[in-house]
Amino acid sequence: MVRRLLLGLVLGLIVGGLVAAAVVAGLHMPVFAGAIGVAIAYAVSSLTGVLTGLVAGKPIWASGAKIEAGLKAFFGALLGAGLMFALRTWATSWTIDVGLLGAAGHGTVGELPAASLPLVAAVLGSFFELDNTGSSDGAGAKKAPAKERMRVRAQAPNAAKSSRGVDPSASEESNEEVAPSRTKK
Repeated sequence: MVRRLLLGLVLGLIVGGLVAAAVVAGLHMPVFAGAIGVAIAYAVSSLTGVLTGLVAGKPIWASGAKIEAGLKAFFGALLGAGLMFALRTWATSWTIDVGLLGAAGHGTVGELPAASLPLVAAVLGSFFELDNTGSSDGAGAKKAPAKERMRVRAQAPNAAKSSRGVDPSASEESNEEVAPSRTKK
């Protein structure tokens, strides 16, 4: 569980860092400022959520993961925009100077792509990775209920006697479900 959490965190940081680098270096936007900057912040945050949904958890290139990855991408877009809203609204006291990282910019976490996008992607990546609990090797499969095991045991052709000690070939009732006996321990 902790391994999945850390893997999702690292995947999210990588995806968010790459998108933030594209915004800062490609769009020359070290700070989401003004009305255009706010619109770009929500759009890029949604894009970050989509990309994180495609690679975190069960990635899109895994067998049988197209629908799951599509759903994660859709909800990743919604959650990415929601997390950006939360950062821009409630994390106004977290001021950061990203000049130490080589990027120009000083402001709150929600205003800086170099800080907000990796944070959004890390949260989503951790969530999607923790949600991916299924395994293809059957390690997480549960045992059949006791009633089902008893039915299979009672219907087995090689069984000489049922759990009651009766020969199954001697009676027609042997194919019926055997009631479990209650023993005190």
